[in-house]
Amino acid sequence: MAVKRVRGRSAARARPPARLNLARETLAARRGRARSIARGLARAYPDAWCALRYENPWQLVVATILSAQCTDEMVNRVTPDLFAEFPTAAVLAAAAPARVETLIKRTGFFRQKTKAILATARAVAEQHGGTVPDTLEALCRLPGVGRKTANVVLGTAFGQPAIFVDTHVRRVSGRLGLTLHDDPDKIERDLRELLPSREWTAFAHRLIHHGRRVCGARRPRCSTCPLADWCPRLGVTVAA
Repeated sequence: MAVKRVRGRSAARARPPARLNLARETLAARRGRARSIARGLARAYPDAWCALRYENPWQLVVATILSAQCTDEMVNRVTPDLFAEFPTAAVLAAAAPARVETLIKRTGFFRQKTKAILATARAVAEQHGGTVPDTLEALCRLPGVGRKTANVVLGTAFGQPAIFVDTHVRRVSGRLGLTLHDDPDKIERDLRELLPSREWTAFAHRLIHHGRRVCGARRPRCSTCPLADWCPRLGVTVAA
C-alpha cells in the first residue's frame, strides 16, 4: 500500500497554536478542528487503508485477532499458510489445535489466539452458516471478537461507518485533544460525535498510519507533523 511521505516542516510551525484552549473549546469548535485534522490526514495519507491482507470478511476477522500484540507484517507472513490449509470457518473449526498453534506461533500468545480463532470459527460456522455477520451486535457476540475487531471488520470489509480504537488511535486522538478519555469505548464515542459517519472508517485508518509514521509513542516527530497547526500536543514531553 503506497503512502505518501510527509514533507518536513520547521520546528516553529510545530508549536501548538497559542489560541487553542481545550478548556474553553466548544463542541462546534472541536468539530471544526476535527474536520481540519481529517483534511490534513487525507492530504498526507490519501491511500491509507488496512495493512492486514485479507480476501474476505472471515480472513479479516482472523487476521485482526492475530494482530493483537503483534505487527501487521508478521500477521501477513503467517496468514497465507493458515488460510491455504483452513480456507473457511467450517474447515478451521474442525482443525487440530496443535496444528493451528504451529502455523500461528510467530504471532505470539499463540495458544490463547488458537483458542480464540477456533471458538470464533465454530460460532461462525454453526450459528451463521459460515458467513461472518455484518452487525456490531452479532460480531461482538462471537467469542474472541471485541468491539475493536468488530468495528475493523464492519468498516474495512463491509464498508459500514466505523471507528476502531487501537493503540495508535488512542494515543493520537488524545494528543490531538479530540478526546480526554483513555477508555476505548469512550474514545470511539467522542470521535463519532466530531465527524460525519461517512468519514469514520478512513479517518481511523489514517490516524493509525499517522501514529505509525509520525506520532510515535516515545518521540513524536512534531517538527514534520502535517497536523501541527491543530494539535495541542497533550501529554507530549519529548518530541523530534
